[in-house]
Amino acid sequence: MDRNIEEARVSERPFGVRAATRPRRDEFLAKVDHTIDRSQEYFRREQHVTGYWHRPLEANATMDAEYIFFMHFMGRVNPERQARIAAHLLATQLDDGSWTLYPDAPGHLSNTIEAYFALKLTGMPASHPALQKARGFILDRGGLVKAGVFTRIFLAYFGQFPWDGVPAMPAELILLPTWFPINIYEMSSWARGTVVPLLALMAKRPYVAIPAERGVAELYKDPPARSDYAFARSPETFSWHNLFLVVDRALKLLGRVPLKPLRARALAAAGEWILAHQDVNGGWGGIQPAMVNSVMALRVLGYPDDHPAVAKGIQAIEDFVIEEGDQLFFQPCVSPTWDTALAAKALLDSGTPNDDPALQRAAEWLLANQIFNGGDWQVKNPDLEPGGWAFEFANDCYPDTDDTAVILMVLRRIALRDERRKARAIQRGMNWTLGMQSRNGGWGAFDTDNVRKLFNKIPFADMEAMLDQPTADLAGRHLELMGEYGYDLEMRRAKRALGFIRRTQERDGSWWGRWGVNYIYGTWSVLSGLRAIGEDLRQPYVRRAVAWLKTRQNEDGGWGETCDSYADTSLAGCGPSTPSQTAWALLGLLGGEDELSSELVRGIDYLARQQQPDGTWDELHFTGTGFPKHFYLRYYMYRNYFPLMALGHFRARVQAAAAMRDAEASSA
Repeated sequence: MDRNIEEARVSERPFGVRAATRPRRDEFLAKVDHTIDRSQEYFRREQHVTGYWHRPLEANATMDAEYIFFMHFMGRVNPERQARIAAHLLATQLDDGSWTLYPDAPGHLSNTIEAYFALKLTGMPASHPALQKARGFILDRGGLVKAGVFTRIFLAYFGQFPWDGVPAMPAELILLPTWFPINIYEMSSWARGTVVPLLALMAKRPYVAIPAERGVAELYKDPPARSDYAFARSPETFSWHNLFLVVDRALKLLGRVPLKPLRARALAAAGEWILAHQDVNGGWGGIQPAMVNSVMALRVLGYPDDHPAVAKGIQAIEDFVIEEGDQLFFQPCVSPTWDTALAAKALLDSGTPNDDPALQRAAEWLLANQIFNGGDWQVKNPDLEPGGWAFEFANDCYPDTDDTAVILMVLRRIALRDERRKARAIQRGMNWTLGMQSRNGGWGAFDTDNVRKLFNKIPFADMEAMLDQPTADLAGRHLELMGEYGYDLEMRRAKRALGFIRRTQERDGSWWGRWGVNYIYGTWSVLSGLRAIGEDLRQPYVRRAVAWLKTRQNEDGGWGETCDSYADTSLAGCGPSTPSQTAWALLGLLGGEDELSSELVRGIDYLARQQQPDGTWDELHFTGTGFPKHFYLRYYMYRNYFPLMALGHFRARVQAAAAMRDAEASSA
């Protein structure tokens, strides 16, 4: 280890000329201590008085645009809020006139169309320079007829896109029983929460009249024919995608038939489902699409604005708006439970005593937010008792396995006055999240066995986000959880999870990451789980994963990965260094081998050098994943708690190695 620290420090030369190994090592470790201390101080400052941590989530321009659409749809335009949201839209426009999915990405057509229309709704004239540039970008790429499904639907509400150009989703879908191959419970939770209100909206086809000058007719490149709205066929003669295009045309023809004997029953069922799934804070599923669509669906179903469900829903949407100077932006969701669990884990991993008051407050807050109500997950797990945690402040219908696994790892380590209460919570949580394992050995986030891939082939599913399939990152997290609680590979669930991980490893040794960008995230999660569960780290597949991480290290000592790696696997592990992705890589190396390699030391040095004086790190790039290829997130706290975890684990490993050397020396 001394040699590796010396090599890394000489190659970077952050403190000047070569020094003797021992002083160099001591200087380096003192820097690590100082970096950890400043980070811990930051978390102490940031903790809410009630015990949780929470910082904003940022996505893309569609969130701001759709908030403006929502205000106009509901007839509730707040001029001051609208102006500040518009200011944020203008501030995030690229020089070519477009809006993008994430920083440094090329312009995105549907995002740009939505931002353009939103600005037009605010009263901005088409002659405005920002809109002129955006219009050029849109027309160069085919205009409105090339818009994505959700963009088409929002445009259709305002008469700017024909309903014939929107995929058919008959409201009667909600009546299909769970034993039928196609039913709403074979969709992911987020798709289900969005689709059900859309069934009502698409059946009712609401129309919001706007002045002609606020429309977007100028975004049609040519006067469109009906065929121009059609979705492209796949090149194969026969494919599920092409078959579903035929089905879509047939459903649209049936939709023109006046007699719909089940329509009233279906709309009533949709309304009842929406009301039954509303959270105590007024939201639905804790995510923007479900919330916005649910309130609008209740409107078209005849619920007045002063109805308690509508009023609470509107307030929940308003609560997602965040101030940024004189601008506002709309969050796609909020992450207090996730932030709290990971912040507490970072403090524990970096040496904070387990009876520290900050940790105890966090644990008490987490215990108070455990969910004991039923949810949609019970459709496939009717005998499984509840006991998980959600990602948000309130989302009782959809606890998730990832949050629950991390929270259980944290609670085990925090000392509380009422240990019996904690033990009961842990027992219920372990039973629930382990019970959510799918038949293939992996875990999805919110549902089990959510693997009916045909849903991603229907025309409505142009974002390919209709499923919550088991993934390697969640399987790794649950192996880590089991290892933390003393389980080993003799446990049946662990064996099945290990088999899933072995089957899903990429040829280069990495693992795909569903919930973080991307292969670095997945590989870290798996390697941490393998160490915790007691896998032999000398196994060739483990060594390939460690070697892959090392080959992806950047010249500056850090790691980074572009969101483009979801579409182009040749970019796996490639991108500008970021604090969060560097931390994931370091945690992966610490999980996958005992050696304190030169790559590890250089990465730790990168984190120490990049820390700001206030104990935080800067991170421009998006490293969170909503929907691969289509929707990405910037978690404002990822840049801070993951580096603290990595630094803490590194220091503990160094201390353990020193203690072992001292013990060997004293026994010699």
